[in-house]
Amino acid sequence: MSINQVKNIDDGVKVNHVLISVSDKSGLDELVNGLLEINPGVGIFSTGGTFKRIKEILGGRADSVLTQVSDYTGQPETQGGLVKTLDFKIYLGLLTETYNDSHQSDLDRTGAVRIDMVVVNLYPFKETIARQDVTVEEARGQIDIGGPCMIRAAAKNFIRVAPLTDPSDYSEVLNELTKNEGRIPFETRYKLARKAFALTAGYDQAIAGFLSEKSVHDAGSCYEKINSNNEKR
Repeated sequence: MSINQVKNIDDGVKVNHVLISVSDKSGLDELVNGLLEINPGVGIFSTGGTFKRIKEILGGRADSVLTQVSDYTGQPETQGGLVKTLDFKIYLGLLTETYNDSHQSDLDRTGAVRIDMVVVNLYPFKETIARQDVTVEEARGQIDIGGPCMIRAAAKNFIRVAPLTDPSDYSEVLNELTKNEGRIPFETRYKLARKAFALTAGYDQAIAGFLSEKSVHDAGSCYEKINSNNEKR
């Protein structure tokens, strides 16, 4: 099997498009205003509550820089935000490589753009299971799917994309962008990728550990079971 091996990358990647979807919204004001100060033409994609918060932060500036992910993908969010970012255009924008002509053709064909930075943190699963009275169903509802997928895609493509997962890193990243005229260096992208993979690994371990401690009775007691047979087709 032939696997594409990348041979050319940019050290500094200009941050023109950012996707922001965060559970922990601390530091968002600093980050969003900082990105716009560094690059007034930056485009921001966002979802749900994060979109609403960024719109509040930007006020009248929002219309020119902020786009709801559902408007970008053409797919509305499902009830309760169950599916928001799991879309071909999103992952094409995250995984494409700068010097790959086929990838560029795919972007042109779909009307997608390269996403240069992903700002994502995860549903508070660990905080939820820390409660003594937590049920399996309450914990299940805090298992993030889209967040880890975006983080892993961005971290895998550290040759071009910066995965920003910790609000405590916002100031450092903004300083890097300021020093480098809106570009984020390879060294910084690689450091953020390592931190991102550590985050998703720990998140999955917390889920696996919690479920391993719960019996099938614990899991089933959350629900009223209904016997049903699927129709054969």
